[in-house]
Amino acid sequence: MMDRRKSILDAAERCFSMFGYKASTVDQIAKIANVGKGTIYTFFANKEELFSEIITNLVTETKLAASSAIKEDRPFYENLHNALYEVVELRKTHKLAVKLSQEVKELNTSPVTEALQRIEKAVLNFVQKELDKAVEKGEIKECHTDIVAFMMVKVYIALIFDWERDHEALQKEKMLEVLEMFVMDGLRKP
Repeated sequence: MMDRRKSILDAAERCFSMFGYKASTVDQIAKIANVGKGTIYTFFANKEELFSEIITNLVTETKLAASSAIKEDRPFYENLHNALYEVVELRKTHKLAVKLSQEVKELNTSPVTEALQRIEKAVLNFVQKELDKAVEKGEIKECHTDIVAFMMVKVYIALIFDWERDHEALQKEKMLEVLEMFVMDGLRKP
């Protein structure tokens, strides 16, 4: 029973990755999953519920990418840089994330906008928790971690997506240098 459910989820993710949320239908998903349409409704009430679960899985995958980049033996700023870099790279290379970003730009589909906001909120929460830990450990000075997290995530997104429209892609080391100079130098304890 769970294999069929997983097969439907995998098929739906492939379908949303190929056609986007708006253009995907339960019929297409059923065809890709090689199941009847009724089988999908056995597990999911509608396309929206199926999409929501796929986004939940993408949020989990995003958090895992971020947390796996954290190594206890590295300095805070390097860990945070690596975590943000992994998250942004995932968003840049994950077929579903790429298609959803494209759909928001072209069609501004409401459920897709909300899905991307869920992912961004998870990333912001992750970064804020890491900043809070660093403040508690005395690695950085007291600050409004919610504002700093927001700024850091937006800077990373801008450096990877916006910068690359008109410039050569920045190397990971250059991004670390920028992060250190503009963010971490301001957060260091005197």
